[in-house]
Amino acid sequence: MQQNHRHPRLVKLNRALAAALLSGASALALAAPPVQHDYLELATSPDGRFVAAVEGDALPTGGRPVVRQLVIRSTDGKTERAVPLPCGAVPQCWPSSPAWTPDGTRLSFALRTPGSHARGVYQVQADGSGVTQLLAFDGTIQGLRYAKTGALAMLATAGAIKELGATEAGAPTTGDLDAASPSQRLAVLEPGKDRLRWVSRDGLFVYEYDWLPDASGFVGTAAAGDGDRNWWIAKLMAFDIGGAAERVIYAPRNARQQLATPKVSPDGRRVAFIVGLMSDFGSTGGDVFSVPVAGGDTMNLTPRLPASVNDIDWRCDGHLHATVLAGDKMQRVDFGDGKAPAPARVTWSAPVTLDQVSPAGGCASGLEAAVIETFNAAPEIQLRDGGDYKPLTHRNAALASQVDAHSVSWHDDGLTLQGWLLLPAQAARPAGARLPMIVRVHGGPAAASLPRFVGPGLEKSLLDRGYAVFLPNPRGSFGQGDAFTQANVKDFGGGDLRDILAGVDAAIKAWPIDGARLGISGHSYGGFMTMWAVTQTNRFKAAVAGAGLSNWQSYYGENDIVEWMTPYFGASVYADPAVYAKSSPINFITRVKTPVFSFVGEADIECPAAQTLEFGRALHVLGVPSSTVIYPGEGHALHDPAALADIEQRSLAWFDRYLAAAHS
Repeated sequence: MQQNHRHPRLVKLNRALAAALLSGASALALAAPPVQHDYLELATSPDGRFVAAVEGDALPTGGRPVVRQLVIRSTDGKTERAVPLPCGAVPQCWPSSPAWTPDGTRLSFALRTPGSHARGVYQVQADGSGVTQLLAFDGTIQGLRYAKTGALAMLATAGAIKELGATEAGAPTTGDLDAASPSQRLAVLEPGKDRLRWVSRDGLFVYEYDWLPDASGFVGTAAAGDGDRNWWIAKLMAFDIGGAAERVIYAPRNARQQLATPKVSPDGRRVAFIVGLMSDFGSTGGDVFSVPVAGGDTMNLTPRLPASVNDIDWRCDGHLHATVLAGDKMQRVDFGDGKAPAPARVTWSAPVTLDQVSPAGGCASGLEAAVIETFNAAPEIQLRDGGDYKPLTHRNAALASQVDAHSVSWHDDGLTLQGWLLLPAQAARPAGARLPMIVRVHGGPAAASLPRFVGPGLEKSLLDRGYAVFLPNPRGSFGQGDAFTQANVKDFGGGDLRDILAGVDAAIKAWPIDGARLGISGHSYGGFMTMWAVTQTNRFKAAVAGAGLSNWQSYYGENDIVEWMTPYFGASVYADPAVYAKSSPINFITRVKTPVFSFVGEADIECPAAQTLEFGRALHVLGVPSSTVIYPGEGHALHDPAALADIEQRSLAWFDRYLAAAHS
């Protein structure tokens, strides 16, 4: 059989990497050039004097840091201190959710206990000294946030059976499947206490929240039942700190309204939040709505905005600021006082990726920190106080990417589309040569390909071997407003595939691309689009599908996030099977001629392994060249260094085999 459930070589490699990491020095890292340093979370102190960051070195394959640290830096650039973590520099000793006390003298953070889902809450002085434990807890903790009174709120899941989020590996599907799953609840840790006081009730899963300014309660998004499954039907609710029953402030008006990032205005009267069609919790984009905390009329503050709002924050002057993706640029925008729609005032704009924007929480400083990167510049923490961003860190200064990156625009079905074309550096391209090209379709579909640094990982390896890489943002993506994001509803694989193919044609017309040597790859929605594309066209001569979807009808009953499907398909599969059938690759499988390598994590609850298994087996029966790998213990987001390395090696070999790329 082609399916590999227990790959012995993967297990051996994983143990070798783990041993190297535990020893504190990887033999691979010693021999390799400087590795990319990633910044995962930021927290700016209320007075703007310090920035705390959760960070670490990326894996050689580009995966997220296995060993992480908490670093406190002064914003004047004079001091930088790593906090000594009680569990040491080992895998899964992971700090998270840094939160400054109101006076900015101390920093609290959650810390994972290696080998478990348990967390503790710790506190450290601003100079990095005096680490003390505030709380030991038998489950997950995230979202630490202080009130002005000094009370510390958080989201806590007692008895957690998995890491939070549907992209993480699922717990075994055994036992009573109707039994209640652990709830993530709002809780408060008061000064001097060592035990949480629950605010929200058991059975209600709270996703995000914000304090009311007077510390009398909270506003948050929540849904009853399984937290992985039900974010798509969450409502905006008010919670009283005394534990009174929650009150619904806003319920989505239709299935295509998902809610994210609730933020209470400085005067405590209104709450702003992002509303839009969002296919994944944490992948945020849409319009900004505002509603009185007491309840009442809800207002869309950004109607017909030709862009996607990714994040929002209130400033002390009462103005609502936002991070916005507008075409090929990310922007910081002032939307006024949040009481009525106002012209967007762009205060900063650049063709970069802007992450982890963290304004100073107090009113003494207008400083904000963010992580910024481009295709050629690796991520660094940068600071801004009303003008442009300026670097605070230079950890990745030794890294350089010589990729030749272009923002590409083209037209299809009356739409203007955008994407990115990456070419090997001009000096590395043989004169007059036409390059093979790999189309990389992003996940989501409500997401976008952004200017991420071309560091370790598949894209760099492809470019180094002489491939061009095309990153399209077809309809359904963020960046052109909510109507554009909704344009593939009930049409998966229709207009979005036409957009991608039109973009391929535009790239071939404008750059030295060999149209006879095209490949396609992607993960999640990108994995589905890869499986779908090879059933609809023979233009691609090789394909790599990660965590794909081959049969929407069977998928409906297999996945653990089923609530995301009605917004996109309009009804359940039982009410309208035809809309699911028309986009199912398996129904057109006999058309496939393209060789396909497909892979998935064994414990993927978003795109279950059965979908990849079904696709791979069909190709095997039909005699189409194919290879299928299922990685043990991995979820939708694969973390195992050995698995990531294996995927990259297999993908490169697959494209080389069928596209005959010239190696550098």
